[in-house]
Amino acid sequence: MTSILILNGPNLNLLGTRQPDVYGTTTLSDIEQMCQTAAKALGVTLAFHQENSEGAMVDHIHAARDTHDGIILNAGAYTHTSIALMDAISSVELPVIELHLSNTLAREEFRHKSYISPVALGVICGFGAAGYEHSLRAMVQHLEACS
Repeated sequence: MTSILILNGPNLNLLGTRQPDVYGTTTLSDIEQMCQTAAKALGVTLAFHQENSEGAMVDHIHAARDTHDGIILNAGAYTHTSIALMDAISSVELPVIELHLSNTLAREEFRHKSYISPVALGVICGFGAAGYEHSLRAMVQHLEACS
């Protein structure tokens, strides 16, 4: 059965209370439940993790190589700073969708640069919590087209 890793980066554990005007009031637990329901309907299995540490995120990406068929990555602020995440994605040779709750291109200038985009299959941003379901459907469609 197809398996997808959804990996969330720093501060996403605070969803629902952190800057609700930017990120909404949906919690990460709510998003995980929504994703598990969508995954079941799509006939795929899902692993869902959140890490505040860049190194732990790299470890999850490395481990995905032997466990998952694709990765949906909301790297949070590491999107704009982490060459390590970019290199990890390149190393595992799995399709990755970059995901953001907010439209990063409509925000501060420093958020316009992504180290993830050049090694990602695509980017979904600006749709809030619904972006997770959009990403999941897009990944499943991509994996089905490649099989």
